[in-house]
Amino acid sequence: MALSVHSQTMEQAWKECARIEKQIKETSFPDRSFLITDFGARKNTPYEPCHEAINQAILSCCLSGGGRVVVPAGEFYVGPIILKSNVNLHLEKGAKLKFIPKQSLYFPAVLTRWEGIDCYNAHPLIYANGETNIAITGKGVIDGQASNETWWHMSGHPRFGWKEGMTSQKKGGRDRLFHLAENFEPVYKRKMTPQDGLRPQLVNLNNCDRILIEDVTLTNSPFWIIHPVFCENLIVRRARMVSRGPNTDGCDPESTKNVLIEGCYFDTGDDCIAIKSGRNADGRKWNIPSENIIVRNCHMKDGHGGVVVGSEISGGFKNLFIENCTMDSPEQDRAIRIKSNTCRGGIVENIYARNIKVGECKDAILRINLKYESDENCNRAYDPIVKNVYIENVTSQKSKYGVFIDGLDDRINIYNVNLDNCRFENVKNGNYLYKCKDVRFNNLFVNGEQIKD
Repeated sequence: MALSVHSQTMEQAWKECARIEKQIKETSFPDRSFLITDFGARKNTPYEPCHEAINQAILSCCLSGGGRVVVPAGEFYVGPIILKSNVNLHLEKGAKLKFIPKQSLYFPAVLTRWEGIDCYNAHPLIYANGETNIAITGKGVIDGQASNETWWHMSGHPRFGWKEGMTSQKKGGRDRLFHLAENFEPVYKRKMTPQDGLRPQLVNLNNCDRILIEDVTLTNSPFWIIHPVFCENLIVRRARMVSRGPNTDGCDPESTKNVLIEGCYFDTGDDCIAIKSGRNADGRKWNIPSENIIVRNCHMKDGHGGVVVGSEISGGFKNLFIENCTMDSPEQDRAIRIKSNTCRGGIVENIYARNIKVGECKDAILRINLKYESDENCNRAYDPIVKNVYIENVTSQKSKYGVFIDGLDDRINIYNVNLDNCRFENVKNGNYLYKCKDVRFNNLFVNGEQIKD
């Protein structure tokens, strides 16, 4: 029996996925170890952070040709840590890095990106810039120690501890940064201060190649948990990302190519995985898409979305492969989500998902929205496009919508969306399709009823 066009497309896509995975270059380190306690790091000293000793161990390891920098069992209180080439920061079982939530420790600012905008901002808790062959591994814990009393209140939300008179990104910092970018101010003038309240990432890697994050638990992040920018060859394997604060996305590859995220656990205060490529003018300036991202065998609990593309996607994105994942929580909003607007522009294409089990989510199993942040103050001359979305063998037990597509009012920029052999139960409002074309349903059942195109 001949394969359908859809089946041919899916079969070809997963062959391409296998080819991409073979292209991902893996890390490799010499059999050489540097124990942080040999460099002066001491346990249980909350008033004497030992990050300078750890950074010295990392630098010595790098200059010696590479190897493992070992964090032994115990609690080590630290400030910002800087990774270097050919170094594997290895946390043994029982080891915990506890980052002191004192804002002044993370200034002066360093070059980074914040919500898709290039700037100088607070030093990420773990940071690398321009490094090759780096890793964070082991059964230990990286604890950002963020809470309503420390970093999270800077979001400006009262439910996260903000009160009148406190530092808040809502009181000017976020808008100031976006205004600088919209007016094409050079990056060296975009220097954020502690008063701007723009929280740092837990792990931020810029312009790095060959990265491994494996087995560690990353928790209580001030902001996004893992944020690679302009990187290639990233593997995140068996990591646990647990952080319930505001904007605490799990893993956000941005303008990053050849990524494998597998066997991970997400329980986050925002999107579990959010793929990005720059916001508005900054994204278009670099014009570097994210591409070739594989997500498999992961479990997503709480979060605004399980696997998300956008909204900072101005550089575009292509080739996402999601398979064999589970998602289940009344506090998870969507399973698969694509979000953009006419400030962002960008082309999102070639999304393939199969064998996903969703227990419960608040909103929709698949949501595509081209009107995200409709009140954003920006140049709205850039049309986003979403095309070639293929969803196969996805089941869910409870949601508000099955498929929710909300396109632009005056044109159709969402097309070729396909759902095959999917079953969505206990769907309150069915499907919603607006300003899209070539949406095809093959054996899609909603509340037991087969839905036609």
